[in-house]
Amino acid sequence: MFSHLANASGFALIILLLLLLFSLLSWTIILRKWMTFRAVAQKSHDFLTIFRKSPRLSEIGSACDLYHGTPLAGIFSAGYQELNTQLQAAKSHNPERPVLSDRNVVGIQRALQRAATAELSVLEKSMSWLATTASVTPFIGLLGTVVGIINAFTGLSQEGTASIQAVAPGIAEALIATAAGLFAAIPAVIAYNQFVSRMKNIAAEMDDFSSEFLNLVERSFS
Repeated sequence: MFSHLANASGFALIILLLLLLFSLLSWTIILRKWMTFRAVAQKSHDFLTIFRKSPRLSEIGSACDLYHGTPLAGIFSAGYQELNTQLQAAKSHNPERPVLSDRNVVGIQRALQRAATAELSVLEKSMSWLATTASVTPFIGLLGTVVGIINAFTGLSQEGTASIQAVAPGIAEALIATAAGLFAAIPAVIAYNQFVSRMKNIAAEMDDFSSEFLNLVERSFS
């Protein structure tokens, strides 16, 4: 393979360097995302434990700074801030014991939804590059293969020698581009599917947490 690369044309080298760039960037994203999702899973579990055991929301709000890596902390912060805002508005009607109406609860629910959308956007960052790598690199490799085969047969016609020994090196050189494209695409496809599955689980976990937060608010302030 290295002997073929040493004799490769300039176009083939450009194709291979481009595929190498795609592969390196995708592997960097894969490693970063893997570490991110691993940290999110651990911190989400710890934050849920604190949320369910703490008797006061203010204590949970103080702990959010320690668990900023989990989207649940961001959702709680947004919901808790909106809750305080709605309680301040409700105090104008009943200063001693403010009671939240259905309209106030809907406002808190919207704040939770906005926070969940923002947290998912952060987790989806760089995912489009993995999808692009998975879909584009096989075609880039195929382009290099097609051009390489064209060059091989063009050289064969000029030499006037029709034998497998004459055309095999050029075809072998051309097929390296296809192999490189698949080498870049396959890990990106696997990682993208795994990360999408994890994001769906995180989204479901955020929905459950939002519902649990709303239930707590309705029991305490309605």
